[in-house]
Amino acid sequence: MTSTALRVPRAIVFATLCVVVSAGGHALAGGGLIPPHLAVLGALAAFCVAYALNGHERGPEVVLATTVGAQILLHELFDGAAPASHLTVSAHGHPGPGMTLTHLVVAMGTGWWLHRGESALWLMIRLYGGRMPLIRPLLATPAGVTPPVRQPVPVTGVRPYGGWEILPALRRRGPPAPRSVG
Repeated sequence: MTSTALRVPRAIVFATLCVVVSAGGHALAGGGLIPPHLAVLGALAAFCVAYALNGHERGPEVVLATTVGAQILLHELFDGAAPASHLTVSAHGHPGPGMTLTHLVVAMGTGWWLHRGESALWLMIRLYGGRMPLIRPLLATPAGVTPPVRQPVPVTGVRPYGGWEILPALRRRGPPAPRSVG
């Protein structure tokens, strides 16, 4: 199920959340406030990446990888505007382990949160979309994409599994048999 009507709002949510979390993390880590022009540039970059990737519902691996990538991109962008602190720069001039770990943890949490929100959105569209006239356009399939063919499973061909592989486990099930003393 694809929808082009949801691409822009989903990309806006992704970009906004990534920039707010990254800029807030930099400010809390002692990097200072991010200049507005860098925040807008970061939001545009994150928006473009999200818009390119969100043509349809994505799994957790894509959402998490994209969020981690966006956090790295935003960290590099914001790093030039922030004064060095003990969290941001190690003795060799590279990002310190505290900043790297913070970005990874925040990116994983944010990515998981975004994935769960996307899953909930698509579930609501699938469940209620056919009944609500305002949601029906979101379910429209773009030209050139064929929806999957749904075929019911015949009831006569279904039987419970009880093969020879589980028979020893079934025989040993329950409390041990009582032993006679004597």
